[in-house]
Amino acid sequence: MSTQSTIEEKLQALEPTFLTVENESHRHNVPANAETHFKVTLVSARFEGLMPVKRHQQIYALLADELAGPVHALALHPYTPGEWQSRGASRPDSPDCRGGDGS
Repeated sequence: MSTQSTIEEKLQALEPTFLTVENESHRHNVPANAETHFKVTLVSARFEGLMPVKRHQQIYALLADELAGPVHALALHPYTPGEWQSRGASRPDSPDCRGGDGS
């Protein structure tokens, strides 16, 4: 199973009403077909009343094995259904990577 599929499967524990897991590795200085950089957009009623750091902690706990291994970077965009609706069902775009050489 791919790392992306594993992430998608594990995040089902948060009962998402919307979930996208995007492999953004190709935007970074990594080997072809890498699975090291991901962006997660997750909408769940389970985030109601939680500050962003608590939402992130829930996701980190579910993905502890991936974060200890193949995943180098994880951009998180966790929303409640109301927040997602008020944002027009959109999340921020990722910035361009400046490359692995610090340029």
